[in-house]
Parts: sequence; structure tokens; C-alpha cells
Amino acid sequence: MNLKVSVIIPTYKREKAFLGRAIDSILKQTYKNVEVIVVDDNQSDSSFRKQIELFMNLYREETKVVYIKNSSNLGGALARNQGIFQSSGDYVTFLDDDDIYLPQKIERQLEFMVSGNYDMTFTDLRIHNTKDILIDYRKFDFIKDFDNSNLLKDHIMRHITGTPTFMYKRESLLQIEGFTQVKMGQEFYLMLKTIENNLSIGYLPLSDVVAYIHEGERISSGKNKFDGERKLFEFKKTYFNRFSIREKMFIRFRHHVVMAVAGLRSKMFFTFLKHAFLATAISPLDAIIEPITYRKKVSEHKNFV
Repeated sequence: MNLKVSVIIPTYKREKAFLGRAIDSILKQTYKNVEVIVVDDNQSDSSFRKQIELFMNLYREETKVVYIKNSSNLGGALARNQGIFQSSGDYVTFLDDDDIYLPQKIERQLEFMVSGNYDMTFTDLRIHNTKDILIDYRKFDFIKDFDNSNLLKDHIMRHITGTPTFMYKRESLLQIEGFTQVKMGQEFYLMLKTIENNLSIGYLPLSDVVAYIHEGERISSGKNKFDGERKLFEFKKTYFNRFSIREKMFIRFRHHVVMAVAGLRSKMFFTFLKHAFLATAISPLDAIIEPITYRKKVSEHKNFV
């Protein structure tokens, strides 16, 4: 199998050590026919642009690495789209500039893609803190039926996401026009488009991706996070006619849990307490079940597999 896989890494205000770790994790893949596309989304006159330009000189002899410099900051969605348009692979996947692939990620996912002739596949996701300790494991064993109408409901209820776990046939990704330009939820809307365009979707139940939660500038914290989650929740309501009362209860519950966690991470303790109370009041049963499920997942996947 000699199919080329393009891996797109947008970078913005990120320490060069993290970016280097991300790039090297791709170059060390067991599958060798890869293309690494680094999309520099820093302002052209910023100190971050200058630092990344100097750092990328280390890879100037590496034929597998393509370095693209945006003339201005486009944001994550459009930066990834730039990479998609300029990619030359048969398949496209993504990596954030502070995350890593484990060595077999591309090989195992590509074999799965080809064997099922899928347009798109996704996997589980490991989430670590800066000490490399697993703090969450995102798995999708709740999906029982891969009919697109059922996938749509599962996605709106629980989010079938994790951008670094996505792999697409390039032609299929171009068909749905890539990422939608939104401040929050870019991966949510991409998966939604994938489902609603009836692409063939497969799930590989393992994780060869590690996403890190750490300090640093990112849109998934503070005011941006809260505003984005509120808008996303209002968007989900437009689909409520497809859901039962119990399912809508869970969607509301999950929204307040996400807001509570965001409040805790942002050290906004009143916000945390408010949304934790609302989540519990909306669904006391889920307030018991979900923490137990979360702890079980983390315990089961503490070690790399």
C-alpha cells in the first residue's frame, strides 16, 4: 500500500518545543508515506511568526515537511482548510500543535479506512495533563448503529469529536468543503457535515492520539468558551424535534456539565457551582452515572495500548 497521508498541523502562539514534538511524532510513524503540512497562523509581523520561521528552518531538508505561512491570522478552521487545499495526499488527517500521534496511528487507521472503503473514520482519544497522566479517555462505545440518522443523534447528544482522531479521503473532505469558520466547535460542525452529507463513516475503537490540556492561549477557555458553548447549545435546540424527552434532558445536562468544567478550569468558581447545580437539578440520575463512567474509563486506559 503506497497511499499518501497528509497530516495538517495549524500552529498559533505555540512554544516551538511543542510544535517540534508534534512534527516528530509524525515523522516517526511506522507508516512512512506521509506529508506534514505546518500552517503558521501567527500574524506576519509577530514575534511568534519570527520564532516559528527560525524553528522551521530545522526541517528545511526534510522533504516530507511543508511549511505554509498565512499572511494574517485566519483562525483554526480556515488555517486547517488552507492545509487541506494545499495537501497532496490521498487521505488527510489532523494534529494540533501541542498534541502527538503514537507510532502506529497512521498505519492502523489507514488500514481500517482502506479495508472498509470509508470516506471518514475516527478513533478514541487519550487526554493527558502536562505530567503525561491520563485525565480523560474519550471513547464511543455508546454508538450502536452506524446509520447516519442514528449517528446524528449520538453526535448531538455526546459529540463524536477529537479532530486529531479524524481521517478522511481527501476528495470526500473537499466535497463537504472542509471546516466551517466558527469560534468554537469546529470539530463538532465538521462531523455534523460529514454525517448530514451521508459520507461512509467508520469507528476504530482504539487510541493512538494523545491530546494535552495545559496552560497557554487557546479559544477553549474563558469567555470564548462560555459564549461558544451557549451558541452551540442554541444550535442543538434546532434538532430537538428528533429527540425524546429523556434525550433532551441529557443534552441539557451535558451542556451544564461542560459549562461547569469550563468554569472550574478558568477558576470562575461561581460559574462552576451554578452550572454544576443546574446539571444535577436537570438530571440527578446522569449526575450519578456519568462520573462513575468517567472514572471507569480512565482506570481502564491508564496505560498506553
